[in-house]
Amino acid sequence: MDRRQFIASGLALPLVHATSAFAADPIYIGDMHAHFFFDPQHKMKSPPLGPAMAAGNATLVAWSLVGDLLWMGATPRGFVQKSVPKAGDTLGWFERELIRIKKHATSQNLKIVRKARDVDRAVKGEPHIVLAVEGASFIENDVGRVQAAYDLGIRHLQLVHYIKNSVGDFQTEKPEHGGLTEIGKKVVQECNRLGILVDLAHSTSDAVTQALAISKAPMVWSHSSITRQRTPDWSMVGWRARQLTLDGAKAIASKGGLVGLWALRQDVGETIEGYADRLLEMADWLGDDHVAFGSDMNGLGRHAVINAYSDFPRVMAQWEKRQVPEARVRKLAIGNYARVLRQVLG
Repeated sequence: MDRRQFIASGLALPLVHATSAFAADPIYIGDMHAHFFFDPQHKMKSPPLGPAMAAGNATLVAWSLVGDLLWMGATPRGFVQKSVPKAGDTLGWFERELIRIKKHATSQNLKIVRKARDVDRAVKGEPHIVLAVEGASFIENDVGRVQAAYDLGIRHLQLVHYIKNSVGDFQTEKPEHGGLTEIGKKVVQECNRLGILVDLAHSTSDAVTQALAISKAPMVWSHSSITRQRTPDWSMVGWRARQLTLDGAKAIASKGGLVGLWALRQDVGETIEGYADRLLEMADWLGDDHVAFGSDMNGLGRHAVINAYSDFPRVMAQWEKRQVPEARVRKLAIGNYARVLRQVLG
């Protein structure tokens, strides 16, 4: 599905402000973190991705492969590790899932972002996905697997998720490494060398501080939210433990990075309009250049306030109602994620 087909489908929905007509120049959507499930054996199902993206003008979407999905499970407190993978298991899962993802992308005629020029095409309306991984467990003790992942098309790598790993500490379990391990530090450096965007989501504050000190490129915190009321701690209920302090968010922004907002009902409220307002608030705190969508679509289950890209026109309508300037909307909607990806891909 190219830009012409995308618009001809009638699903590309231009945003029109009271003060300026956008009808000939649609605003497209970039999403730093989303999951899609098409395996018949998987209990969660997603609609075909091409039409699903087109329904909300989404043209730059990070499809996040859950690197530790087989070894985690839900509890009343949140997701926790339920079993321990054997050597090679996480790599095998990563490779199998990536084949599945690419197969569906091909069937939908969705292009994959590999170079900076692909990002430019997405911003102009040609639908692309970014191959991403949530939790670099597949690396185990072999940093060379970062190169292998790059060769397979990965351009967005989240260091940790919900199981113990060789890379570093994560927010929802008691820290063991004091932040990043030596392997974790080398992973950041290798991502910089190759041109892979490092995602700090789920990392502890120590791991974030260490990654920021090492990285030569901007990084993102793809999804959750910012809190000014508390210091998140691993012993809290999962979603509170997963928040980012304002100081931590400012540190990521100060290095040119971004913080993405998830659509978790307990955090952002009961309405899509509340989500739109919360993202504006984060932009007020960090600056318009340092926030983006990070919906965590299909990762939040019944707790999601946004369940499809067809919900995003309501975000746009809320910003139109609040008379948000066009330049600001374009940055938050897609421009910021596109800018950081371009810079990292180089």
